[in-house]
Amino acid sequence: MTRKEQTRVKVLNEVNEGVLTAEEAAGLLGVSLRQVRRLLAVYRTEGVAAMAHGNRGRQPAHRIDPATRQQVRALAGGKYAGCNQHHLTDLLAEREGIGVSRSTVRRILQEEGITSPRTHRVATHRSRRERYPKEGMLVQIDGSPHAWLGDRGPRLCLISSVDDATGTVPAALFREQEDSQGYLLLLRQLVTTVGRPIAVYHDRHSIFIPPSQQKLTVEEQLVATNATTQVHRALASLDIRSISAHSPQAKGRIERLFATFGGSPGGRAPARRHHD
Repeated sequence: MTRKEQTRVKVLNEVNEGVLTAEEAAGLLGVSLRQVRRLLAVYRTEGVAAMAHGNRGRQPAHRIDPATRQQVRALAGGKYAGCNQHHLTDLLAEREGIGVSRSTVRRILQEEGITSPRTHRVATHRSRRERYPKEGMLVQIDGSPHAWLGDRGPRLCLISSVDDATGTVPAALFREQEDSQGYLLLLRQLVTTVGRPIAVYHDRHSIFIPPSQQKLTVEEQLVATNATTQVHRALASLDIRSISAHSPQAKGRIERLFATFGGSPGGRAPARRHHD
C-alpha cells in the first residue's frame, strides 16, 4: 500500500474507534464528508484491501488527447481570455464543439497558470477550531524572528512546531532567517523524533505556496501542478497534507507558543516593559 492509503486506513480506524469524527477525518484527508462516509462504508465491509485504488496501473478511459488540451489552452489564453471556468466550458461546447467537463478545463488551465476570475465573497464569522483529539495528527509550524538571545547574540528566527492535540513542541530550531532550509530541517527533526504527522498547518508564506497560487482556493491548490516549492514537494513525498491558514487567528496555538517563549506572535516586535 502507498503512504496515502496507509494514512487513510489509520484515519478510518480512528473514526471506527470513536477517536475521530467524520468531519475531522475529512479535514485530515483533504476530502469531503460524503467521501469519508463512502470510504468508511467500503472499509467496514471489505477491509484494508478496499483502500487500494482500483485503477492502479491502468490508463484513464477518458483521457483527453494532447491536441484537444492544446486547443483549450490556446482558446483560454486568446479568444476567450478573461472568461471564468464555468463560462469557458459552456463556450467550448457551444461554439467550438469541444465537450469537456469543467474539472478538466480547470486542470488544463492550472497547468498553464491561468486562474479563474474571482468574485467578491461575503466575509463569514470564524469560530475557534477545536483541537484534534489525538497526538501526531495535526502539527502547526511557523517562524518568529526575535532577539531571542537578548544582548548576547544576533537576532534569530525560531522555527517551531506545536502538536495541535497536546500543545507540546516536537521540533524546533534557530535560523538566521525564515527560509526553506529551516523548514526542511524542522521537518526532518519532526519525522525522525516523533514520526510523520498526517497534516501540517502553516501560513500562506511563499515558502509553502508559490506566488502564482497565492489567490487559489484550498481545493484549487490541491490539484495545481504547474508550480510547487521545495517544502511543498517534501511534504508531498512524505504524504503529509499541507493545510494553509487564511488568517493569523487560525494558527493561534503556535502564535501563543511564541508569546509563551518570550517572543512576539507573528514576528512583531514585543512591547517594551517599563520598570519603576
